[in-house]
Amino acid sequence: MHGPGDVRFFDRIARLYDRFAPKTDPEPLWTGLARADRPVERVLDLAGGTGRAARAVTAPGRPGWRAPEAVVVDASGPMLRRAAERGTAAVRGDAGRLPLRDRSVDAVVVLDALHHLPDPAAALAEAARVLRPDGVLVVREYDPGTLRGRALVAAERLVGFDSTFRDPDATASAVADAGLTPSVLDRGFAFTVLGKKRGSH
Repeated sequence: MHGPGDVRFFDRIARLYDRFAPKTDPEPLWTGLARADRPVERVLDLAGGTGRAARAVTAPGRPGWRAPEAVVVDASGPMLRRAAERGTAAVRGDAGRLPLRDRSVDAVVVLDALHHLPDPAAALAEAARVLRPDGVLVVREYDPGTLRGRALVAAERLVGFDSTFRDPDATASAVADAGLTPSVLDRGFAFTVLGKKRGSH
């Protein structure tokens, strides 16, 4: 789950969140999901709030893309209600103790959320647990070492968030610590780190 202060903030702004959240670019998510060595039929949007990532990866329109099922797990009830109102399956839960079975999803997406989690290591370990062999974790985050990243860190501190931002290499190391094979797919203010769960053939 998010830190307690972060959850309370998202509870309060849930009705307005999608209006002011940055537009979700599905391309980095699709690129990451395409690295799975198995069909991606079920995706977990971890700490996904109103389901921005879930809607991005299930939207039609990409040639050759067969839209998977997606479920959002988040700690904020009001955010999840917004996800459900938009037709996305939503489950309230703690990112560090996911209410999902082992090996129950083909991919996990964490969009702009890892920095809010009080125990990102536990969340990444849980992502690895629920992934099926040859599935992928796709983390989309912001680099605090960039100019825009430093501004974002300052803005989140002003709001009162207890955020912990990591650069791409530190994020890749954390993904490796969770037992996944990491790679940095792109860098910049926004970056994407992939974690692949190696399967037994």
